[in-house]
Amino acid sequence: MMDRKPRLLFPTDASTHLVALQGQPLALECIAEGFPTPTIKWLRPSGPMPADRVTYQNHNKTLQLLNVGEEDDGEYRCLAENSLGSDQHAYYVTVEAAPYWLHKPQSHLYGPGETARLDCQVQGRPQPEVTWRINGIPVEELAKDQKYRIHHGALILSNVQPSDTMVTQCEARNRHGLLLANAYIYVVELPAKILTPDNETYMAVQGSTAYLLCKAFGAPVPSVQWLDREGKTVLQDERFFPYTNGTLGIRDLQANDTGHYFCQAANDQNNVTIVANLQVKDATQITQGPRSAIEKKGSRVTFTCQASFDPSLQHSITWRGDGRDLQELGDSDKYFIEDGRLVIHSLDYSDQGNYSCVASTKLDAVESRAGLLVVGSPGPVPQLELSDRHLLKQSEVRLSWSPADDHNAPIEKYDIEFEDKEMAPDKWHSLGKVPGNQTSTTLKLSPYVHYTFRVTAINKYGPGEPSPASETVLTPEAAPEKNPVDVKGEGNETNNMVITWKPLRWMDWNAPQVQYRVQWRPQKTQGAWQEQIVSDPFLVVSNTSTFVPYEIKVQAVNSQGKGPEPQITIGYSGEDYPQASPELEGIKILNSSTVLVRWWPVDPAQVKGHLRGYNVTYWWEGSQRRHSKRHVHRGHVLVPANSTSAILGGLRPYSSYHLEVQAFNGRGLGPASEMTFSTPEGVPGHPEALHLECQSDTSLLLHWQPPLSHNGVLTGYVLSYQPLDDGGKEQLSFDLPDPELRMHNLTNLSPHLRYRFQLQATTKEGPGEAIVREGGTMALSGTPDFGNISAMAGENYSVVSWVPKEGQCNFGFQIWFKALGDEKLGAHLPPQYVSYNQSSYTQWDLQPDTDYEIHLLKERVLLHQMAVKTNGTGRVRLPPAGFATEGWFIGFVSAIIVLLLIFLILCFIKRSKGGKYSVKDKEDTQADSEARPMKDEAFGEYSDNEEKAFGSSQPSLNGDIKPLGSDDSLADYGGSVDVQFNEDGSFIGQYSGKKEKEAAGGNDSSGAASPINPAGTLE
Repeated sequence: MMDRKPRLLFPTDASTHLVALQGQPLALECIAEGFPTPTIKWLRPSGPMPADRVTYQNHNKTLQLLNVGEEDDGEYRCLAENSLGSDQHAYYVTVEAAPYWLHKPQSHLYGPGETARLDCQVQGRPQPEVTWRINGIPVEELAKDQKYRIHHGALILSNVQPSDTMVTQCEARNRHGLLLANAYIYVVELPAKILTPDNETYMAVQGSTAYLLCKAFGAPVPSVQWLDREGKTVLQDERFFPYTNGTLGIRDLQANDTGHYFCQAANDQNNVTIVANLQVKDATQITQGPRSAIEKKGSRVTFTCQASFDPSLQHSITWRGDGRDLQELGDSDKYFIEDGRLVIHSLDYSDQGNYSCVASTKLDAVESRAGLLVVGSPGPVPQLELSDRHLLKQSEVRLSWSPADDHNAPIEKYDIEFEDKEMAPDKWHSLGKVPGNQTSTTLKLSPYVHYTFRVTAINKYGPGEPSPASETVLTPEAAPEKNPVDVKGEGNETNNMVITWKPLRWMDWNAPQVQYRVQWRPQKTQGAWQEQIVSDPFLVVSNTSTFVPYEIKVQAVNSQGKGPEPQITIGYSGEDYPQASPELEGIKILNSSTVLVRWWPVDPAQVKGHLRGYNVTYWWEGSQRRHSKRHVHRGHVLVPANSTSAILGGLRPYSSYHLEVQAFNGRGLGPASEMTFSTPEGVPGHPEALHLECQSDTSLLLHWQPPLSHNGVLTGYVLSYQPLDDGGKEQLSFDLPDPELRMHNLTNLSPHLRYRFQLQATTKEGPGEAIVREGGTMALSGTPDFGNISAMAGENYSVVSWVPKEGQCNFGFQIWFKALGDEKLGAHLPPQYVSYNQSSYTQWDLQPDTDYEIHLLKERVLLHQMAVKTNGTGRVRLPPAGFATEGWFIGFVSAIIVLLLIFLILCFIKRSKGGKYSVKDKEDTQADSEARPMKDEAFGEYSDNEEKAFGSSQPSLNGDIKPLGSDDSLADYGGSVDVQFNEDGSFIGQYSGKKEKEAAGGNDSSGAASPINPAGTLE
């Protein structure tokens, strides 16, 4: 078949003109022949093809255009073409339309005298012709009357009257169609009427605009005006403006605009009036709005909002975030809203934005806005890339990364780290940091390291999360570039030297393994080096002389070669103990508790090593009054090598000390130089156990114990006292020159004053520390007070306890247990003497199941009375015969009782002896506790044992106790009294008749002394 260029078979002409109706479809067709078969294309030179309404059919031969509009007017061209050429045809489309409404006339109601206007607006192509008919008669055929006229297609009727009620027709026509519409005109007379309810109340806030409604109706249309209370128009104020529908607007409302306004509507029929009430409220104002904030991620932020409202209106404060309402969620504590506060917890970057406080009433609403910026450490670097791998031979590589999210704080730097998963997995090392505006760098790497990189962004809030790890690269091996540091040579024996160094880190090996080449030779010999290659970071050189200097070198070595030439370090072989002792220059007494020790420097040749310093050891041998046989604490002071003196402080005055001084090196201590010295007398310590005992309303008995630390030879005591309540009286003071004195009776005291008593022991150096007590006489104490006194009983005993009143003077009194119902039993329980400060007393030998009265007596005066009943099943009676009456059982019980009595007697003797040793011995027992380690501020101290306190029991006091009151003062209660006291302060009373008392030696007998009447020596 022969090739042919395209040729249109239809249409055959070069162009075609077509008319298309608006809203209808349009079909354009082109049929062509040729070989190869031509393709059909449709073009629109006058504008773009409306793709949404065009379809192509029959292999593009037909163009279908739907819903034709005016914009489709123009040229359409079909083009047939193949490889040999083309042919085309032009369609010129004109779009026309049948008439259609733009504004259709509407029926309306008019009043007499008004002007009626009926619009009839149509469109079409060609433009339609519009004609009017009134009651079916064309306007042109009606009599000429000025009342009717046509203007731009509108029918206008002036001054209509009720007789002008009519029906009108509008007709629009062109060649494509016809439109027809009817409209009715009604002319009626209606009185004015206001459709808006009367007495309506309107509320608005100051500064806003109020709208008062007044919708009126009538024929003719009534005129509307607004009046005030006085009947004057309100339009004189420019803030008041009317609308055509009768509404009155008032802008920029003020508080004085509150009031009544009258709307009046009037026509020729009548006039009507309504009242409108306006209330102007205070405008809502935000007095303190939220402030913009910059907060760190994870923290919380608080926005506050304070507003003022009209008190007569309900109000609320709500919060919005980026335009959406915020409210607390039941299952989340993200938001907390209360009392004008918005708290956002656990801030995240998604929380940043604009937050506004909305204060509102039903009349108005105001809003205040603040911005929240959430800052924090940067986000992770998203991606790493390694490039320039050819540089790995020079141990370099280029690392690039994508910028991290700065989280609202500029990135200051990037930290580049690496990990070697072969040598140190999970341990990252820093390679350096680069500025925050840089996203690539060339890294200098070490040989033979398996590098895996990561990058961390850092801003002022700290580092962010690290990036994902990069791929791993391995650098080639190389000889070491560094040598070990901290090379030392020291001996741990007298004939060796241990060479040590800090081993290289694995990243400095530059190969899979590293070893160390160690070289040494005696200093200043310039001889050959001895050497050895080792893997461990030490080497022991044996068979050396004692304390000889050596030159030492340590060099790193691997499979690729040696490290750089190492530096020479001087080391020493092992030390020996020092051979000489320091020569003591002398001891200078600085005061009673401090001395200065001096010595000459030791000969360096005899040190046999590095002189580290001197060790000063001293210990207390005893007081100059009495030497101790016990092992005592040794004090030590370490003195640096450049010093040849030491100050020993905290010594006990009036004591003998032994002193040793030794030089020491790294090996240990050398021989000691010894010396003994004594400290001079000092002032004594404070007296022990100062007690006040009431004698009468004007006298007090003071008794005490000597000080534990005499610090010399006691010469006596100084007693001072002063009233506490009378500032005008001076302190009275006098000497008690007898060092053996243990008590003193003060008389002529005021019965109504409290005193402060101060007692000091003295040596030739003067008075020492004082012991202070406060108290008064019996009159000041008033009636003895037995607070919280109670009694409890067992089967054959009863315990009476009380709480001594603070400030109550100590005194003695009697406790008498009297059995009720059996006077004979009472004779066996005489009154017992008790001290007030004792706070409890136990009465034994009571009968079981018996009622007792307890009397507390002082000088025949009953202080207190109470009752108690013992436990048990009854008083002791003869039991019925049984095995308990058998001889073997009685003998067994008797033997047990005898053994118990012997045991109790031994315990009593031992306890009594325990309180009889002198205060001198007691001081010696505590001597060790006062030997303390000496301090030297220049160097330091150490101790060979912890300081221990040596306790001692309270010494017993011997003296005579005179019975309180006259001999017959207790006649009614069982006779005279002889009282003794245990060393712990408890009382043991023995009661007997007068003859028994005299047989025992009376008051001159020796026994345990009372705390209120002590006597006897302490040494």
